[in-house]
Parts: sequence; C-alpha cells; structure tokens
Amino acid sequence: MKVLIITGKLASETVREASSTSEHEVHVHVADTPIAAFLTPRRIISEIGKINFSDDGVPDILIVPGLIPKDVGIIGERTGIPAYKGPTDAADLPIVLDLLGELELSTEKPADKLIEEEQRRRALQFIEDFENDQRRISTLLERDENILVGGLPTGRDFPMRVLAEVANAPILLEEGRLRERIDYFIRSGADMIDLGMLAGEDNSDLIPEIIRTARSAAGEVPVSVDSLNPPEIEAAVECGADMILSLDLGNYREVLPLLRKHGVPAVILPTDYSEGWVPETVEERVEALEELKRKCSGIDVIADPVLDPVNSRSIVDSVMACRMYAERNPDPIFFGVGNVTELLDTDSTGVNALLAGFGMELGVSILFTPEESGKARGSVYELSVASQMMFLARNRGSVPKDLGINLVLFKDKRRSGGVIEKVDVPVIEAEGGMKFVRDKMGSFKIMVEDGRIKAVLYQGMEPRTALTSDSAKKLYEEIINRNLVSRLEHAAYLGAELQKAEIALRTGKDYVQDFELFERSFPFEGI
Repeated sequence: MKVLIITGKLASETVREASSTSEHEVHVHVADTPIAAFLTPRRIISEIGKINFSDDGVPDILIVPGLIPKDVGIIGERTGIPAYKGPTDAADLPIVLDLLGELELSTEKPADKLIEEEQRRRALQFIEDFENDQRRISTLLERDENILVGGLPTGRDFPMRVLAEVANAPILLEEGRLRERIDYFIRSGADMIDLGMLAGEDNSDLIPEIIRTARSAAGEVPVSVDSLNPPEIEAAVECGADMILSLDLGNYREVLPLLRKHGVPAVILPTDYSEGWVPETVEERVEALEELKRKCSGIDVIADPVLDPVNSRSIVDSVMACRMYAERNPDPIFFGVGNVTELLDTDSTGVNALLAGFGMELGVSILFTPEESGKARGSVYELSVASQMMFLARNRGSVPKDLGINLVLFKDKRRSGGVIEKVDVPVIEAEGGMKFVRDKMGSFKIMVEDGRIKAVLYQGMEPRTALTSDSAKKLYEEIINRNLVSRLEHAAYLGAELQKAEIALRTGKDYVQDFELFERSFPFEGI
C-alpha cells in the first residue's frame, strides 16, 4: 500500500524514523509549519496541491496528524485521496502502519484511540462470551472449586467476584441511605453486595427490612449478611440471604443446621472469637480452616485465611496461608482486600490491582472491600477492572499488560515520543500578582455534587442562575454565551476552577473552590 504522511517540521524526523521500517511504501511530506497540530484540513488540501505525484504516483491513503481537532473527511472529498487521522503521538506510527488493512481508520478519531477501543471491545467481548456460555458454566460448576452464590457462579474457574461491603447497614437503613449505597456499588461494578452489621449489637429484628431494601436495590445481584452473631445469621438465612459472613469455631454449631436446611453457603474463618482465640502461625490458620470445613459438611464453604494489613501481624504469612490452603483444598477462597487498602496511606488503585494479581495466582474467588476512607474511594470499581484484567491475563497466559483494559488513571501508560519545541523568543518568568476587581456581572460558586459540576451565579449575595454539566468546557462556553462574565481575569479564573472541578469529578477527589486538588509532600521533578 502506498501511504502519504503529512506532518510539521518539528516532528518530521520522528515521523520518518517511525515509518522507515514499515512494509508499506511510505512517503512523508513536511508542511511549511513548525507544529503538526497547527495544520487544518484546508491547509492540508493546499499542501497536497503543491505535491507532484508524477514520479511516485498517487498514494492509496493519506495519514494526517491525530492532534488535528477537526474532522478531516473534507480532505478526501477535495483531493480524491482517502484521508484519515493518524496517532496523537508519532512514536505510535509503526503500530498504526502495521495494522493498515485490519484497522478501520477514522476521519474524526486519532488512530491510537481506535486501537485502544478495539482492544477494549475484544477484551470485554471475551469476558461476556465466557459469562454467557451456559454449557461451559454447567460443566465448571460440577467441580469442587466452584459453587453458586445466589445465581452467580463463583470459584477458581471464574473471574474473581467483587463483594462490596455496605458497612453499618442498620444505621444506613434508619437514615434512608441503604439503597443509595447499594446503587453506587452496583454502578461501580460489584458482583455481590455484603450487608455489614454492627459489632457487639443484635439487630436481628432489622434484618428482614434490611434484606428487603437490599433486594429491591440489588435485583439479581447476590446479597450476603456480615455478622458473627448467631441470631443475626439465623434471621438473615430465614430472610433469604445468598451467603453468610462468617462462621468460625465459636458460632458454627448454633447456625449450621439452618444453613444446611436452606442450602446457604458461608465464609469460614480460622478463629474462635467467642473464646478470643486467633491462630498464631501459617499452619494454625490452615489447620483451623480445615477443621471448621470438616465440621461444616453439608454446606458450601468459602475459606477466608484472613488477609492481614501491612506490618500488623504479617501480610506475608496471611498470603502464605492462602497459598497453603489452596494447594491442600479445592474450595473457593475469600480475600479481604479492604483489610490492606483501608489501613495503608496510599492511593488504592495500585494496591487493589496488585492484590487482585496475588488473588489470581492464589486461586482466590471473592475480592472483598468496603470504601470507608477517602483514599479507598473507588475500590469496588478498581477491583472490578482488576478482576477482569487478571482473568484475561490468566486465559491468555500473559502478564497483565496490553490487555485492552487497564487501571492506569493518573500517569501515562508509556512515555510520549513528543517533539520538544525550541523557540527563539524572550522567556518571561511569570510572577502573577493581579489586583482583584469584582466582576460587575457577579461571582460564581462552583461545586461538585451528584456526579455533576454546578456553577451558581451570585449577584449582590443572592443566587441568580445555576448551570450544570459534567464538562468544564461546556460550562465556561455557556457562561460566555450568556454574557455572565465581563472581565478577562474572571473568565480565566473560571476556566481554571471549572477544569479543577472536572478533574475532581473524574478522579473522585474532593473539590473545594480556591484550594488545590493535589499537594506534594516532597519535591518531585518530572524526568
């Protein structure tokens, strides 16, 4: 295929080098502009008019810079050469050129975005096909490693299921916020909902209403009740809970007959909290779980070796116990990821992904987490994506990289091959210091609520107009279109604050007007 690539002066060498190894016949035309992104469709049409195609012939396809903001379809219409957007970064040209003929390029979207979308589509399709293959599921459920929780197949042969804990469910019920919390977790990707009771209290009388509310919110999503209190467990089983957290050596006798009668699976712990006993060694954990498993014959069990926080007892020992139990027993395994993320002062994303990777290698079936602290907000979503990543990696026999889905949220997956622009102009160190002058049109109060950005215009301390969107650009354009701002510095301020609000909306950060979103506690310079 004969390919013509149009670029600017600064990127020309990068483009030539990136396209030099292609099996296609690639020609590079350098437009008379330093920056490729400054090119417009009309400018490119003009550039093509300057090219003499008599020597090399008319190209089959024209690739233009992916950073051009407008639709480039008009180029093909005016020149007769099909024109499409290339990648946003010239370093990705080899991938795009390799996929010519397989990838349907676009006049609107950059080629690298199309590749990412196709990879994602294929990854999600693989998982969907697996989950919908009823014949395969029926076969896998015959194995000891797999069970049904409610109607959800769960076990070592399935993607790890994310169990989201609704902590303090009795309190949320009384406050009328239980449904809201469950809705949020299901939107975040939870496969199961766990209703956490209050330690040291007996709220068995509230459990019927708690489960009714949870069922109406969760639909077909399995619901478990989290308690060691036998009366609460009994009430939960009688009300149709799909799973119980948890049985241990101190409470199993009282509730086991009812669990057997109703066929309800239970998470088992290597403890006897009624006697204040917890195992000290890896071997004690595994042996206690195995003993309780034998005593709980007649029900399906999910073994929880108890994942310890970092530097509490030993996270390493708890992982070793998980491995030892998995090697000796086929049962599904429970992994309390929230024990680590909630007690570690770092962003949860990488922690959740890494622990999901541990879980995949250990044969874990359920990833359990609450979202009680700000730093752990979004953990259910993160574990949902991480579970998909690990399922794909395991089935492809690969490391969890380049799968089509990822959890790279705050950094870039790879370093840009972008061109450094060198300009010979005076460089001024910006000092700021503009005197504040109130805008005669009024002042804006900006907030983030209910998944939207809201900008309220105040005039004379009275609210006059409220604008809302999930896009900073739409908001500041609407403000300008309605003539609600009259000073340049006010317009610039609004643009900056609205963009901060959008970043907060996307990342889960708290937004407070006039305060920075991110603070560094140590010096850092990008490399």
